[in-house]
Amino acid sequence: MEIAPLRNRTAREWVRAVEYEGFRRRKTGGSHHIYQHSDGRRVLLVYHHLNDTFGSKAIRQILQSTRWTEDDLRRLGLLT
Repeated sequence: MEIAPLRNRTAREWVRAVEYEGFRRRKTGGSHHIYQHSDGRRVLLVYHHLNDTFGSKAIRQILQSTRWTEDDLRRLGLLT
């Protein structure tokens, strides 16, 4: 999957997407925010401010944790 179009997405956009998909914040420790889905999937979003952006390594980790496909990203408005 091409990750380049996702680089400029803010933490606010990622939080909105994971919450829309049914993930709920379970724990926060400093800049580490853990979201959990009712089916057991968990995703870790690391940010200090909602305007922070994620690098490609963090994006790969998010996509691996959420098991989102390219179609899911388009539906959530994260991929143009």
